[in-house]
Amino acid sequence: QVQLVESGGGLVQAGGSLRLSCTASGRTFSTSAMAWFRQAPGKEREFVAAAGWSAGDTNYADSVKGRFTISRDITKGAVFLQMNSLKPEDTAVYYCAAGSSRSRAILSYDYVHWGQGTQVTVSS
Repeated sequence: QVQLVESGGGLVQAGGSLRLSCTASGRTFSTSAMAWFRQAPGKEREFVAAAGWSAGDTNYADSVKGRFTISRDITKGAVFLQMNSLKPEDTAVYYCAAGSSRSRAILSYDYVHWGQGTQVTVSS
């Protein structure tokens, strides 16, 4: 059974940085996209970033472009999200997703597997 486990969330001041990690057990997703989504209280889950199976094949939400960087370790079935210049509006539960056959998929229903989420809180 495939499991995605996120780590790296926490509390940080505005302008700070965090690095999220997600590791898959049971599969490497070497020919599937992996992504990050987030959900703030009272809001719908939204796309943050996606990475395909080819180097440099990435996609970002406009709200995080230039501040966040997604990367993968295909051999380990891992995906990372480096978050810099964090803002209070980045506060949310961040979810790792995997299993899309579309390399830059931004819709949650394109992804088959989901992690349990990790809380990111940015204080002003």
